[in-house]
Amino acid sequence: MTVESSFGSPRLPDTAPSWRWRILRRLLSGALVLWAAVTLSFISVYLAPGDIVSLLMGEQVQTPAIEAAIRAEWGLDQPLYMQYLHYLWRVIHGDFGRSYMLNTDVSSLVLSQLWPTLKLTGLALVVSLVFAVLMAVTTAHRRWGQRVAGSVELVLASTPSFWLGIVLLFIFSFTLRWFPVAGDRSFSSLVLPALSLGLSQGAVVSQVLRRGLEDALDEPFVLTLRAWGLGNATIRLRHALRHAALPAVTLTGWLIGGLLSGAVITEQVFGRPGLGKITVDAVLGKDLPVVLAVAIFSALVYVVLSTLVDVLYLFIDPRLRDTDGEENS
Repeated sequence: MTVESSFGSPRLPDTAPSWRWRILRRLLSGALVLWAAVTLSFISVYLAPGDIVSLLMGEQVQTPAIEAAIRAEWGLDQPLYMQYLHYLWRVIHGDFGRSYMLNTDVSSLVLSQLWPTLKLTGLALVVSLVFAVLMAVTTAHRRWGQRVAGSVELVLASTPSFWLGIVLLFIFSFTLRWFPVAGDRSFSSLVLPALSLGLSQGAVVSQVLRRGLEDALDEPFVLTLRAWGLGNATIRLRHALRHAALPAVTLTGWLIGGLLSGAVITEQVFGRPGLGKITVDAVLGKDLPVVLAVAIFSALVYVVLSTLVDVLYLFIDPRLRDTDGEENS
């Protein structure tokens, strides 16, 4: 809706405030999600089976004096609401406590294992997106290509990443000896884990992207581009793909969340260091501070990515900016 200026000529609404307000709303909702994640993590400590003091004492002989000393050392002698406030304050400042098993700072422990996981997740994301774009662009509106691609995508999407990793290990590591079996010494050690983690996720994105690309190729603007003499590949890659990207971008948060969760098992299959190893060890050893730190970190990644995706919508599709402006005018 336009706004009449004092001289009677229409004036386009200023959409910048709506952009800022939308981003502010996403930041506020993200902060709320993080607070809920921290709160649920704190509650889960007290709902988990077993006594924290018993876990901390280990094989020691339990006596009232030792138990009281441990409760005082870890702040377990305070009221529950005070423990929650102290825990919330520490998390805000990046302090996740100390590991029960290793007796070391949890923040330092998680950060020390973060880089290997980020490398694996980043390369797996590239594999997913490249696979999805290639499959969608080359098979959209092509009958036989759709059937072949649909079969491949169904198999990949239905195959657990750890099972695919075992198959890749057997073929390319044990049989052909092209890639190392385990470790994180070179880029070649990243190839098989990234493929096993990224292909199954990319198969889902490919299906969504192909559907959006086929809808975009049926739009009238495609006929105009063909009349201008543009080639089929140019139309698909430079024009139709942008219109089809919004549904696929929506899956980006889910995609990276799936990659992070899948990395826990994939790192175990390929014997790689990272958050997966310390998470599995912490779960088996009931090391709750480490488990909670990884859970909060995962929630933080989800919030950041969701916010970035929501902002990215405005740059991919300018119509969303116009809509925001019209709603506020």
